[in-house]
Amino acid sequence: MTISYEEIRDFLHSEQRALDDKDYDNWLEHYDKEAEYWVPSWDVDGELTVDPQSEISLIYYARRDGLEDRVFRIKTDRSSASSLPEPRTQHMLSNLEVLNASAGDAEVRYSWLTNSVRYNSVDTYFGTAFVTLVRGEDGSLKIKRKKIVLKNDYIHHVVDIYHL
Repeated sequence: MTISYEEIRDFLHSEQRALDDKDYDNWLEHYDKEAEYWVPSWDVDGELTVDPQSEISLIYYARRDGLEDRVFRIKTDRSSASSLPEPRTQHMLSNLEVLNASAGDAEVRYSWLTNSVRYNSVDTYFGTAFVTLVRGEDGSLKIKRKKIVLKNDYIHHVVDIYHL
């Protein structure tokens, strides 16, 4: 049976809700052990970088253990982003498209917007995400690959996982 639109939608909302709730351990559970997490940057010509191994990225983790390290740093105040206090965020997902789906995997694209407040200042981040989902051994969905295109032109401070 093909992975349904509703299951994909609910899963992606659950991932974003975990970030809003600062439930980082639950957020990590949405990711496969081999998950790639990539936020490419824009080059001087206004084109996205295409190779995280040889070009600058805003964030790049080849496997979930990189995300686990990131979460550890956030939870133990060892974050290079120095985001203390952590911002309050509200993630919104729209324009969800299922590009391909089978019983075992799905390719999806969606638009996203995150509002973040810290020190009485509100920042808005927005963009497009491209996600490969796989059915885990336990039957649950997992993110195998996530490419997040941040479309903001100007960012006031370091961007972290909870902004995206």
